[in-house]
Amino acid sequence: MINDVHKHRMAIFTCEATRYFAEKVVAAMNRLKRPDEPEVVLGPLEVAHFSDGEFQPSFAESVRGATCFILQSTFPPTDNLMELLLSIDAAKRASANKVIAVIPYFGWARQDRKDKPRVSIGAKLVANMLRAAGTDALMTCDLHADQIQGFFDLPVNHLYASYDFLDILKKMQKADPDRFTIAAPDMGGAKRANAYAKHLHCPVVICHKTRARANVVERIQPIGEVEGRDIVIIDDIIDTAGTLTAAANELVKRGARSVRAFATHAVLSGPAYERIDASALSEVYVTDTIPLDPSKRALQNKIRVVTLSETFARMILRVYNYEPISSEFPL
Repeated sequence: MINDVHKHRMAIFTCEATRYFAEKVVAAMNRLKRPDEPEVVLGPLEVAHFSDGEFQPSFAESVRGATCFILQSTFPPTDNLMELLLSIDAAKRASANKVIAVIPYFGWARQDRKDKPRVSIGAKLVANMLRAAGTDALMTCDLHADQIQGFFDLPVNHLYASYDFLDILKKMQKADPDRFTIAAPDMGGAKRANAYAKHLHCPVVICHKTRARANVVERIQPIGEVEGRDIVIIDDIIDTAGTLTAAANELVKRGARSVRAFATHAVLSGPAYERIDASALSEVYVTDTIPLDPSKRALQNKIRVVTLSETFARMILRVYNYEPISSEFPL
């Protein structure tokens, strides 16, 4: 699977916050490779911490001439982003041939435009920082808005969780196909929901949301047939879960037989775990681009984690071998 024409080697590293995910990716890569290919190992990236809060990543092996894949999701705290930037800089200064930032969850993506006066465009700033650090290419999953790819003046390999979600959704649909319905939690998610519904040949419900202020939902108005339906809400991010749980509660109030949710990135900040646990949602499917909070384990009974490790493993191997990735995604 790894072509002999490459004179440079592959090197896989991870920053601290995403080690749990990187270990699964490497294990999946070893399952996917041919028996005659060398074993893929997670390289030693050490981080020295100083008493004032600063830290310094360093590679404990040579990366000269290597194609380096560095894994790190940039969820809070901002140290995670800074660690990634410093690691990229260290690899470039150590004469790596190419550095590819693998960011399963691209933080700051919701700051993709000026929606009011005198605010930053955080997604563009982070894109500039990654380029300035020496990133040659980016791999990420389910950006909040597809057009964020245009913020980068470098190749962006954009993955989608739909590859992994669709198998589960098809099994749910088989139980009662006439009642199965896809929903968007707000107007912004309508395009995503429609893509799933088109693939599954099922109706769509759109929830029209009005906010009292940031992270506070004032009113949810479902548009479409709800009564007696088994509804699956599709989204990219669950943050405080205010919109998601308000939509689910309103759908059940209007006669939905069941409501489940699928979202790629489980940010789950503030009262999110408590809201999901107390809501009308029967199940919430998320991926492992962000780890669940171990201190909230008692509130995770409804949450199901779908791993994207094999998807990322396939994509890393394809990118390294200069193979196309478009055939991997059904939506």
